[in-house]
Amino acid sequence: MAGSPGRPLPLLTEQNEFFWTSGADGGLRVQECASCAALVHPPQPVCRYCRGHRMGVRTVSGFATLIGFTVNHRFSLPGLPAPYVVAQVALEEDPRVRLTTNAVECDPGQLALGMRMEVVFEQAGDVWLPLFRPTAQQSEPTPLPEDEPAPRVRPMLTREKFEDKVAITGIGSSALGRRLMVPPLSLTLQACERAVSDAGLTLDDIDGLATYPGAGPYGGFAEGGITALESALRIRPTWHQGGGETFGPGGSLISAMLAIAGGLARHVLCFRTLWEASYGERIKRGEIQPNTTGSDPGWLKPFGAISAAHTLAQNAQRHFHRYGTTRETLGWIALNQRANAALHPTAIYRDPMTMDDYLEARPITTPFGLYDCDVPCDGAVAVIVSAVDAARDLARPPVLVEAVGTQIAERLEWDQSTLTHEPQVLGQSAHLWSRTSLRPADVDVAQLYDGFTFNCLSWLEGLGFCGMGEAKDFLDGGKNIARDGVLPLNTHGGQLSHGRTHGMGLVHEAIVQLRGEGGARQVPGARVAVVSSGGLTPSGVILLRTDT
Repeated sequence: MAGSPGRPLPLLTEQNEFFWTSGADGGLRVQECASCAALVHPPQPVCRYCRGHRMGVRTVSGFATLIGFTVNHRFSLPGLPAPYVVAQVALEEDPRVRLTTNAVECDPGQLALGMRMEVVFEQAGDVWLPLFRPTAQQSEPTPLPEDEPAPRVRPMLTREKFEDKVAITGIGSSALGRRLMVPPLSLTLQACERAVSDAGLTLDDIDGLATYPGAGPYGGFAEGGITALESALRIRPTWHQGGGETFGPGGSLISAMLAIAGGLARHVLCFRTLWEASYGERIKRGEIQPNTTGSDPGWLKPFGAISAAHTLAQNAQRHFHRYGTTRETLGWIALNQRANAALHPTAIYRDPMTMDDYLEARPITTPFGLYDCDVPCDGAVAVIVSAVDAARDLARPPVLVEAVGTQIAERLEWDQSTLTHEPQVLGQSAHLWSRTSLRPADVDVAQLYDGFTFNCLSWLEGLGFCGMGEAKDFLDGGKNIARDGVLPLNTHGGQLSHGRTHGMGLVHEAIVQLRGEGGARQVPGARVAVVSSGGLTPSGVILLRTDT
C-alpha cells in the first residue's frame, strides 16, 4: 500500500533499519540473541535476558496476539486522521516481544483481546510500517501473556535513613488558570517567593535549587529550569539539579533530600512550572512553533500513539478484561476529584458532575473520555526541603519525611512493560513500605498521581490500599475515597479537576492537609500522608508525617 503523506516516520539507523525496511520482501524481522535465541525488541546492543553481545536478526512468522487496542478520537496527525486504532500485539514466537501498531482492515467494534492477528505492511518512502489485521480464521481468544515477575525489593543498606535528616518547611503556589498568557518564569518566581516566605526564610538562605524536567525542548512543560531561576534571583546555590530522568515529577524533592542528607545544602528550593495552556494557545495563534526538528518519533508515534493516553488506555482496557473493572470504576475517581475541587477556590473545574456527565463526555481514546484526563493549565508550585535540625527553628512546624520509594521493577519502554496496571508503580510502592514500619492502614490522606483516572487506580492497588484487581469493589460508590471515607483521596481535586501541576500540586496539598490548613476540604486529624508522582516513566512516592 502507498504510504500516507505526513505520517511521522522513524529515522532509519544502522540499529533499526532491518526492522523498518523488512516489509520490502514481506517478512517481519526482529532482533535475536545468537547466544540464547531470545527475541529482543526494541533493538539493543546486548541481550536483556542472557546479557550476551552476539546479536542477529530473525525473520518471524508475522502472526501475533492482540493484547491491547484503543480507538483514538481526540488526536489527528497529517496523513492519519481520527478515528484510528492504536494497538499492541505480542508475537507468537515470543509473547515478551510486543509491537505498537495500528489495527487495520477491520471494524474496531469486532476487535477482542486475544484475537489472532497477521502483519500487513504499508510503505511510506523508505519505511515499511508493520500494521496488523485479524486473521481470516479465528479460534478461541488466546489468554493474555503474564507479566514478568517483578524483582525483589532491595533491602536497606543501613539502619540510618536519609529521610530522618530532612523536613518540608515551606510551600507556595502561583496563580493557576487555563490561559494566563504570562511568562512562565513569572509564575515560577511567584511560587518560589511565596514558599520562601512561608518557611520564614529569605532568598539568601536558599543554598540549593532543584526542578523537573529542567531546561530543554519541553515546550509548555517547563519555564527554563535552574538556569532561568538562578539568573533571575542570583541565588548562587552550592547544589543544584534539574532533569527529566528522575523519580517522577516530584523527583526534585527526593534529590534535594539526598543532597541535604549528604551535607551539600541546608535549604533547597524545589519548583515545577507548567504553562501548557498558554503554550498551546500561542501555537494556535502562530506566535511560536513547536520544537520537533530532527526528533525521532520512535516506536510509537509512527502509529499515532502520540500521547500517554494511548498507552494507559490499553492498560486500563486489560484491567477491565482481567478483573471486571468498568468505566464506572474510573468514574468514581473523577467524581471524587470534582467534589473536592468544588471546595478549592483556585480549582479549574468546580461545577458539580454526575456519573451520567462522566459517561456521556466526548471520547478521547477508548475507554477514556474527557473527564478521565487531567486539565492542561498554567501554574507553578514550589516546595522547600530543609535539614531537619534547621527546620525546627523556622516559622512553621516541619512536616517530616517518613520514607520514599524509587526502585524500578519493570521495563521502561511503555509498550514492553507491564500489561495491566500502570508501569512504574509496583516497584516504587514496595520500596516505600520496605523503608518504614508504617502500613497502608496508617495513612490518613492520599494524594496520588492522576494524569488519568487509571493512574490513580494503579497507585491505589500498587500501594496496597486494596488488592491487585480489587479496585472495582474498593471504588464502587466513591465512599471509601471521599473526604470522610477510609482513604481521603486527592483532596484538592487532583489534576483531573484542580489542574495539571504534574505531581507537585499533590505534594502541596499533602502539606496543607498535614498542617491542618485545608479549610472546608480539611481531613480532620490528618497525621500521615502519601503522595506519588509519575508513572510510565520512573516515578517516586513519598510518605510524610507530622512531628507529633
